[in-house]
Amino acid sequence: MDTTDRKPGTSLLPLVATWFVLICLTLISPQMGDWLDGQELTQCVVAGIIWVKGSLVARHFIEAEQAHPFIRNVLRFFIAFTPIAIVLTTFFGDTFVRFATL
Repeated sequence: MDTTDRKPGTSLLPLVATWFVLICLTLISPQMGDWLDGQELTQCVVAGIIWVKGSLVARHFIEAEQAHPFIRNVLRFFIAFTPIAIVLTTFFGDTFVRFATL
């Protein structure tokens, strides 16, 4: 068990830099969608962007590293779930549709 006393950061520079990266990813996303033109690669790029943005928010704004390991792992699962679901439905969508129909 880690008994070191972890303290949240007090510097605004990492927060501002993270905010800037989040804004850039948000502004770049529509252009990437137009450029890739609806291919499977588009969904993989969207999944990657969602994962990166979620990880940045968890690390710098929620400060997941400061949380209890259980909470940190739940947060990691929550962040990874949507990108994984997007990639799986992109490549195996027909299989999921068959499971969902009665």
